Formats: sequence, structure tokens, C-alpha cells
Amino acid sequence: MSMFSLRFLLALFLCSSVSAWAAPKLTQAWQAEGLATPESVLYHSAQKKDYVFVSLIDGDPSAIDNKGGIALLGLKGEIINKDWVTGLNAPKGMAAKDNLLYVSDINELVVIDIAKAKVHARYPAAGSEFLNDVAVNAAGDVFVSDTRTKKIYQLKKDKLDVYLENVDNANGLAFIKKGMLVGAGKELQLVDKNKKIKILATGFGENIDGIEQVKKGEYVVSCWPGLVYYVDAKGQLTQLIDSRAEKINTADIGYYSAGKLVLVPNFFKNTVTAYQLVY
Repeated sequence: MSMFSLRFLLALFLCSSVSAWAAPKLTQAWQAEGLATPESVLYHSAQKKDYVFVSLIDGDPSAIDNKGGIALLGLKGEIINKDWVTGLNAPKGMAAKDNLLYVSDINELVVIDIAKAKVHARYPAAGSEFLNDVAVNAAGDVFVSDTRTKKIYQLKKDKLDVYLENVDNANGLAFIKKGMLVGAGKELQLVDKNKKIKILATGFGENIDGIEQVKKGEYVVSCWPGLVYYVDAKGQLTQLIDSRAEKINTADIGYYSAGKLVLVPNFFKNTVTAYQLVY
């Protein structure tokens, strides 16, 4: 084989490798405006219907003021109902199972009947101060984090009990087959069924807020002040968004897997921005 042929094959290999390892990126798909302090976005499918829920604080994130609620959007960014559910205080993280939507609301977990668009139940969390994110595992067990008290609660027999303590800045929660993902400050952790903790990734520029698995072992992770990252299976970070200088917050993200849409609430801008994920 000639030297030219070798060089050609090497160049071809390098080009194909670069293509295969192309960095993930986000491109804006749409933006919904006029949402009162959106903190969390959740995509959910139930009874052959698609829902995009947005928790609206509409005021002080710590105030019990009855001003908060849940808005309902469409998958193309259309606002279906800004007042889908009202009468909450400062709702933040959400999770859903079948016909029930679970929402953290300062010091209680609120359960909403999706079909009826009405509050079904409220569960106070004793000793809580700032309930934040919510996650539901495959068995239907519900968990909610408290960022200020560094605890994670579990809903058992209609009561919230402490499941984990001393979790630094406990916020983002999500479940995969191996256990519960936790955004603990600037660490992405995995908590297994025996409550053993493994660090999956570090090096985030701010404290973690939202966590979404986009494929096995790979995640999109947001940090509230304006950062969004892609985390690969080796725990390596690729920064997708840094909007801190523009003061565009990126709070508790959602993900619509069929359309590869990352749904980002822009807290102080009163918008939700959807991005197409390419990876």
C-alpha cells in the first residue's frame, strides 16, 4: 500500500471518528411567554394524551401566599391553560404516575388528579422548609427533596417520612433502573436500593437543579443560575447553555423523549424555552 493510501485511510478514519464523537448541542425550537415565574417543566403522557405541565411560583419562592399554580402547555409551545390548577403557594418540582401529578409546595406534597384538574390530596412534610424536586420510581413510590434541610422524604402510607439525610443542597431527583439520581450541590449522585451513594459526575459550575435521562447512562442536567450540561456515560460534562451573564435562569428542566425536546423554565424571564437536542 502506498504512503498516499495510508494517509487517505488515516484521514478518513479521523473524520469518521470526529463525526461519531460530535459534541451534543441544543437548538431552540420554540418559546412560550407570559408564564408567572416558571420553576419546573414536566412532560407526561396519560390516557393517550400528552401534557406539558409548568409549575408557576408567581411570587416569593418561600411564601405561603396562595398565588402559585400549574399551567398546561402543548408540545409546540402553545399555552393551553395558564390556570390549569390554582390555589398553590410556591410550587416547584413535579413528577407524575398514571393519572396523578405530584407537586412540591414549600412544606407539603400536593397530589393533583390530572383528568379532573383538581387537587386530590396534600401531605405535609414535618420539619421541611423548602421542598424542591419530586420523583416517582417504577413501583410508584414518591420521593421529594428539601434543599434547606438537606433531606429527601418518601411518601409511605399517606405520610411523608425522611428517607435520606445530610444530602448537600438536595434538589434534582430522577429514577433509573439502578436507583435514584440526586443533584447534591455540584455532584450528580446515584443512590441504590441500599442507600449506598455513588458519584456519577462532578464539575458543574453551579448547584444542580433538574435531571433528565436522555439515553441509558447519559443525562441532561440543569443548574438554576443559567447552566445546562450533557453528562455522558463516563461522567464527562459538555456545556450546552451558559446564560448566566444574561441572567436567564435555567431551572428544573423536562424532557420529551419522542421529540428529543429539552424543556427549560426561564425563572425570571417568565418563559419556557424548548430546545432540540442533537447528540
